[in-house]
Amino acid sequence: MVLRHAMFCSSLSGRALQNLCRMENTRATILCVDDEQTALQLRRTLLESAGYKVLAVKSGAHALKVFGAEPVDAAVLDYWMADMNGLHVAREIRKIDPRLPIIILSAYGELLDESLGLANIWIRKGEEDPQYLLSQLEQLLEARSDVR
Repeated sequence: MVLRHAMFCSSLSGRALQNLCRMENTRATILCVDDEQTALQLRRTLLESAGYKVLAVKSGAHALKVFGAEPVDAAVLDYWMADMNGLHVAREIRKIDPRLPIIILSAYGELLDESLGLANIWIRKGEEDPQYLLSQLEQLLEARSDVR
């Protein structure tokens, strides 16, 4: 198993190698983005209580800088933010890592056409139990690690 994992890792390069191969021995790192401080802190607390390392940022532009500088295993993005919306952030992330799990949280009730292919999951704010976010995130991370 270790040999197979090492062989797989040696076939990858750059960010994909950094993100995929490090998950074996560390907890997942989640990029969490929301321009509302209270919502960001609540999500951070929820994710940290579930054992995740959380990179919490208050703007889309800052999120992209953090994503470029830190290894990230998944992203939880607010849709509506002052500087750029979550879909713009997701689009930029997909250019760098097309397989990164992305969850978008929104007050909109329906999945917007422009989000197709950008978000793995669209969750309506305030309608789902916080555990729903955790279960969806866990499923996305497990699916990503199963591909290896």
